[in-house]
Amino acid sequence: MTGAAVVIGASGGIGGAFEAALIEEGAFDLVHGFARSGSGRRHIDLTNEASIAAAAAVVATGPAPTLIFVATGLLHQDDHGPEKAYAELDPDWLARTLAINAIGPALLAKHFLPLLPRTGRTVFAALTARVGSIADNRLGGWYGYRASKAALNMLIRTLAIEERRRNSSSIVVGLHPGTVDTALSRPFQGNVTPGNLFAPDRAAVQLLDVIDGLRAPDSGKFFGWDGAEIPA
Repeated sequence: MTGAAVVIGASGGIGGAFEAALIEEGAFDLVHGFARSGSGRRHIDLTNEASIAAAAAVVATGPAPTLIFVATGLLHQDDHGPEKAYAELDPDWLARTLAINAIGPALLAKHFLPLLPRTGRTVFAALTARVGSIADNRLGGWYGYRASKAALNMLIRTLAIEERRRNSSSIVVGLHPGTVDTALSRPFQGNVTPGNLFAPDRAAVQLLDVIDGLRAPDSGKFFGWDGAEIPA
């Protein structure tokens, strides 16, 4: 792929490793890294549409992007964590989770998809999670995170349909990175089976391999780090 690549959430474990892997690979003329915080990266706030529009305006100066990778997500914060039972449901936390995990990526698509070329292969990929699969939910719990990732999966599917009308070679997908050794997963790593906790740099390479193997008919789907399709 040529042109520019865009990484949203480049200060996080996966986003930072993905940005580094893209730069090392050298397949793009320019790699943009955006983050809510972190030195050396352009600012973006998923809860502020004006911030998203400003970031898109920077990318619009060229070269045109052919890859947009959204590596943002919220599972826990301060004294809030994933709910174990419906008695723990809190409207403010549910709204915050949806804002970061679903609404934010949707607004990113609103402002960044129009920057992609109208011809040729393009990719818009957002990190989602296996627990957002309705068909795969057998354990319950984690209400807000599950619901927000399920919403993201539906948004991805809907975006893919519209984007295909603009460019028949476009690919819009959700990617599950597995359990990666980052701040997001750290409180929950005790239940991970040996060999299934990935370092961020390994996760980034695995996701790049999946992206490289995607074709236009894969648009709107949800894939795991191993390339296997996951039911939404």
